[in-house]
Amino acid sequence: MATVHSRKRVRTLFKAWAITRKRSSARAVLHSVERMNAILERERMRAERGRAEFSLLTFTFAHTSDEAQLAAFAQVLAARLRVLDEAGLLEPRCVGIVLPETSAAGAWKLCDDIFDLLPEIVQLPKCDVYTYSAGQGSGHSDAAGHKDSTVDERPARPLNMFFVQPLPLWKRVVDVAGSFAGLTLAAPLLLLAAVLIKVTSRGPIFFSQQRHAMGGRPFTIYKFRTMCVDAERQKSGLRRFSEQDGPAFKMANDPRVTRLGRFLRKTSIDELPQLFNVLKGDMSLVGPRPLPCDESNRCEAWQRRRLDVTPGLTCIWQIRGRSAVSFAEWVRMDVQYIQSRSLVNDLKLIAQTVPAVVLSRGAC
Repeated sequence: MATVHSRKRVRTLFKAWAITRKRSSARAVLHSVERMNAILERERMRAERGRAEFSLLTFTFAHTSDEAQLAAFAQVLAARLRVLDEAGLLEPRCVGIVLPETSAAGAWKLCDDIFDLLPEIVQLPKCDVYTYSAGQGSGHSDAAGHKDSTVDERPARPLNMFFVQPLPLWKRVVDVAGSFAGLTLAAPLLLLAAVLIKVTSRGPIFFSQQRHAMGGRPFTIYKFRTMCVDAERQKSGLRRFSEQDGPAFKMANDPRVTRLGRFLRKTSIDELPQLFNVLKGDMSLVGPRPLPCDESNRCEAWQRRRLDVTPGLTCIWQIRGRSAVSFAEWVRMDVQYIQSRSLVNDLKLIAQTVPAVVLSRGAC
């Protein structure tokens, strides 16, 4: 009898050891969520430096409680992936594979190969492909290390969504309190500006335009109208006179601006309606200035980093540069802000914006 109990105990211990070994094997192959975020950021920098592309292959499982399935999946990855590929957890139920110098077609091919190698005990997860291109042309290697010879028609999503940084709670609290206080205090000025615009020029009081928010999502921005009613149609003809390099359009003596509009732009009063955008949540008090969608689309890959966070009314550029710096330096200031974003820095930038607006530094 004792021998039977002893054998059962040995079998139980062996099963526990086998499960532990499978778990450790899976974890040894798969990076943590934190490590995968760092790998994605590293690969983005490499792609931008070499004007290349890379892909992210994701597998989303229905359940994560079955460690045996995860271990079996990890073993397949260990046998199939290249040395330079990196696999890890993106979420508790999602495994991601970073594929350097790999197109979407190559990523889908790897997905098919992995599905073919999975044992029957593993329920097939949902697979998605995301790509990040920094401008290099076609002809990248696929996930097996070969040149792409066919085009896979299965969809690939942009990878930018993995780099966005959602608005922290403290920042949203400051935005709501600040925009509400600003609209309350500036109400008489807003009313006066609206009346003057209406009586001094033909057209609507407000100007609305589609601009890119966090992650490249378009939203409608509001400003007091400072130009003639057909200003947008005239823009293409004036682009060659832009005094700002890069995709952004800046012109000190823009012929489309009305007499009252010059004063509103010089004093930044035309920007006050954007406090409604802040209250809605499309913008923040502090953050990179949102560009019109057509200008944002012409940005280089590294310049699109400014879309990692919610755009704002003011940022480092408004205080230190504005029209006096190149577009590349403008973006570097935005990236500097993103990397050092904090409550203290936001409050400092808000405080420094007041004298910059009063003295009209760089405004046009």
